[in-house]
Amino acid sequence: MDLRKLKTLIDLVSESGISELEITEGDGKVKIVKNPPPVAHYAMPAAAPAGYAPAAQAPAVGPPAAGPAQSPVAPAGPAGHVVKSPMVGTFYRAAQPGADPFVSVGSTVKEGDTICLIEAMKLLNEIEADKSGTIKAVLVENGQPVEYGQPLFVIE
Repeated sequence: MDLRKLKTLIDLVSESGISELEITEGDGKVKIVKNPPPVAHYAMPAAAPAGYAPAAQAPAVGPPAAGPAQSPVAPAGPAGHVVKSPMVGTFYRAAQPGADPFVSVGSTVKEGDTICLIEAMKLLNEIEADKSGTIKAVLVENGQPVEYGQPLFVIE
């Protein structure tokens, strides 16, 4: 592939909203992946600026009132290797409506086996298992939108 064409493709990916582009031309294949932007963390000022007088003070945070114990940590899902979405799109468990899903809970998969499809920009992308094992959980419903990095399956 011509370097000018490659540079043009890189510029298009960097200026657009897509995070990944894969092109096959002849027997050559190019995959361009844009890194996600860093997450900004903002800190609240320790003290109010001079001349600022709040109408009311927020109550101090103390131990919770008596009642059922609540953990701030979400309950852990099934243990094992988590397969995450490599892109934003719509999750599909089967190749077409009404067809059997690629995998179900209890299915044995080998590394490289297709486990689902993600539709992005009218293109169906095959998502492959990145580890051999048994599917312990399917974490997304068929037809549901998924985000980059969202857990899809648990393989043990």
